[in-house]
Amino acid sequence: MKNVQTQTEPAKRTTNIMSSGIKLRISTLVFVVAAVSAFSTAAPAAPPVTPFLPTPQNISTVPPNGDQNPYGVAFVPDGFKGNGGPLKPGDILVSNFNNSDNKQGTGTTIVRIGADGSFSTFFAGPAHPTGSSGFGLSTALAVLRKGFVIVGNVPSMDGTTATSGPGSLLVIDNKGNLLSMITDPTINGPWDMTVDDRGGDNVTAFVSNAFAGTVVRLDLHLTATGVTVTKKTVIASGYQHQSDAVTFVDAPTGLVYDANHDTLFVASSVDNAVYAVQNAEKATGSNGTGNIIYSDPVHLHGALGMAMAPNGHLLVTNNDVINSDPNQPSEIVEFTVTGQFITQLSVDPAQGGSFGLAVNVQNNIVTFAAVDDNTASLLIWTLSAPH
Repeated sequence: MKNVQTQTEPAKRTTNIMSSGIKLRISTLVFVVAAVSAFSTAAPAAPPVTPFLPTPQNISTVPPNGDQNPYGVAFVPDGFKGNGGPLKPGDILVSNFNNSDNKQGTGTTIVRIGADGSFSTFFAGPAHPTGSSGFGLSTALAVLRKGFVIVGNVPSMDGTTATSGPGSLLVIDNKGNLLSMITDPTINGPWDMTVDDRGGDNVTAFVSNAFAGTVVRLDLHLTATGVTVTKKTVIASGYQHQSDAVTFVDAPTGLVYDANHDTLFVASSVDNAVYAVQNAEKATGSNGTGNIIYSDPVHLHGALGMAMAPNGHLLVTNNDVINSDPNQPSEIVEFTVTGQFITQLSVDPAQGGSFGLAVNVQNNIVTFAAVDDNTASLLIWTLSAPH
């Protein structure tokens, strides 16, 4: 999220794993191990102990072209039609917003991190000379079961919003080829996205617009050769938004759709709150911002990316510019849909590290992935699914 250089030394982290409200404190474990080792000379050597607490994988998201600032995170879902392409269910895609010069809005790549730990560049846009805009691939990243990847692009020529434009949604096939670009007056700085994809020919996408403070619903029709928009409806509006030299833009970002209640949850950075928009798939017009379900000045510091945990709790990252608190850097906050704080996790000891995140459940195994923008890396935790 922040325009900073990648750190070359691994960051020392205190990690709280969030699952069913259980706090897993790595720092406590380190303290206990240190305390035991201090008395090891006075006691017989203990047998090897296998730790219960999981340690996250830490994988660089920097592709060969040097793109920085990972933003969007999306899992390849079960039932994905790969048709001989590189993507397999359980793989993770990460979109990059900055180029190798760390200029915002100029990144052109999506990288693939395989379920087996392999790494490759899934998509690479054309190279762009200095002074021209790249794609600036945002947090708006989704993988559709029919074999398509959709990603938002918010391009800039100089790393600021002064040379940016409305952008578009890129439609990419299962082999990493760019098929089309979706543009429309209702798409203005596509900053994040979530989809209601049930595996059929029709998918509903919700896109938050950073330059308009709105959320648009796109009804998509899928064929063997591409994706078309059959209808577009602005269903939410009135969120605060502003350009920012550090974060590029502060605006409505994270989106989570609850199909059981037809409710769209929206995390808005400047408002520093999470909203619920009712009747999201049925609305024929804007419902305004919706109702605030979570506003917490102690734990929220520019609500940003968002995902839903298997226990139904919401997980939201923070941009650390709005309501800044250096004592709570790069936090992911877990809370209930009724607004009760549960716990929080720091992905980096410095501010500005947390942004895109995603959760996947497969064969009773939960995989939780979150970027650390400061180190241009992806942290991956593997947990047993709650029963």
